[in-house]
Amino acid sequence: MTLLKPPIGRILGWFTLGALVVLALFGLWGAPEDAVQSDAQRLMYLHVPAAWIAYLAFTVTAVASGLWLWGRTRSPVWDRVAGASAELGVVFTGLTLLMGSLWGRPVWGVWWAWDARLVTTAVLFFLYLGYLALRRVPASPDARAKRCAIAALIAFVDVPIVHFSVTWWRTLHQEATVFDPELKAHIHGVMAFTLFWGVLAFTALYVYLLDRRYRLECLEENLEERELRRAIEERVRGAAPPDRVGVGAGR
Repeated sequence: MTLLKPPIGRILGWFTLGALVVLALFGLWGAPEDAVQSDAQRLMYLHVPAAWIAYLAFTVTAVASGLWLWGRTRSPVWDRVAGASAELGVVFTGLTLLMGSLWGRPVWGVWWAWDARLVTTAVLFFLYLGYLALRRVPASPDARAKRCAIAALIAFVDVPIVHFSVTWWRTLHQEATVFDPELKAHIHGVMAFTLFWGVLAFTALYVYLLDRRYRLECLEENLEERELRRAIEERVRGAAPPDRVGVGAGR
């Protein structure tokens, strides 16, 4: 089972590859260097889209978890979507932290600063690592899905905290470039195009990977079910009564 029909999945895959190539060309050569940050600013074309996808992935996990908890929409599909999206969210959050660290070294002079945005993002990363670990704890499918859905909704509380941290506290991290309180972008021209194209390319990549991960999750569940049935069959055969042929031969 897949979220996208095979033809759509293939088209999306090729579009994603082309979009990432265009992003690399504009990010490295097409967009001009920043007047203040010089070429270090080019990391923004990866850093910002990765952060956006982290938000998106954890939002999808929270929504899917809520749909599983609501009795009318409860389905194993939502649990699979929540888990697959959370895995991608952790990957993109890690990429966000990595790009931020590489950017901070030339701009701030340090690889890591105990800044509100950085700390809350690191907390978000570890919260969802814990969520993924919780999914691996043995339990019945319903019990696992229920506890993981609740954990996902609790962890999601940190997402708005991360986003608004630069507004609520004085931080080293610059304020929002695009989604500021006034919704007024502070970037223009080719730089703006490259940034928005990066968000589009990463969004397509997220959707493509979510479909692939969901399909793998279905295959893993089918494999577990087959192994469980095989184990039950072997246990039943092992517990069967011995052949009674010749039991009375010694009488």
